[in-house]
Amino acid sequence: MTSAYPRIRKAVFPVAGLGTRFLPATKVIPKEMLTVVDKPVIQYAVDEAIEAGIEHFIFVTGRGKGAIEDHFDLAYELEATLKARGKTAELKMMQESRPKAGTASFVRQQEPLGLGHAVWCARDIVGDEPFALALPDMLIHGERGCFAQMVDVYSKHGGNVIAVEQVPHEHVNRYGVVALAEDLGNETHRITGMVEKPRIEDAPSDLIISGRYILQPGIFAKLATQKPGAGGEIQLTDAMIALMSEEDFFSYRFNGITYDCGDKIGYLTANVALALDRPDIAPKFRQILLNLIG
Repeated sequence: MTSAYPRIRKAVFPVAGLGTRFLPATKVIPKEMLTVVDKPVIQYAVDEAIEAGIEHFIFVTGRGKGAIEDHFDLAYELEATLKARGKTAELKMMQESRPKAGTASFVRQQEPLGLGHAVWCARDIVGDEPFALALPDMLIHGERGCFAQMVDVYSKHGGNVIAVEQVPHEHVNRYGVVALAEDLGNETHRITGMVEKPRIEDAPSDLIISGRYILQPGIFAKLATQKPGAGGEIQLTDAMIALMSEEDFFSYRFNGITYDCGDKIGYLTANVALALDRPDIAPKFRQILLNLIG
């Protein structure tokens, strides 16, 4: 799709979180490296970005996250061994799972000062261009990746695009919720406001922010001066609200299912759901599940 707006070339992945809900596993393994079926959670987000045509991957890391950098590096000995043993399918999978040389950047968030601060840490690598942002804990599964769908919306409308999904109204107090105005068709609305974890009776809609964003570089100036909000952290939502008075924001209700892999139940659900979606393992796995619950 041709567009008058700059192409989305870069994606930011905040991966500095401690993963305390998965201790003791995350004592030595980054939570983003926990596997869903046979791929680390972070790989699903990167694959989604690649599908959308993104070509530069920026990881905001912290201490103890070296395994993420190693995962996206060339494993020369392993690939040489696979080649020597004629394991062409496994070799191809390994080669396709890593970004091309020079397209992955890593920057440290030395202190856990919030999502907004993590995004701000990527400012010099992103530069003065719009970018995608993925919260890797939120694994979004569908026939077409969420980012690819969002890029279509951005190519038509420009501005900032926020992925949203509907939840039962009694659950809106758990999330960031958007207020909507103009219906632009194709599940796209103009956003007039955002509220972080509103009271149920005050929620402006039942559409919540889902962990995928396309943001204009103006967000960095807002984050640079943003005071700590909820939890004493620099909140991305607060900065987006500040930017909303200057730039267009659009919501997009994507096609797909979100699994919160930062939560034990969500993580286990993702493993089951994606295993059942795999033709190579689904038949045997389904029977095992039936036996377990029978």
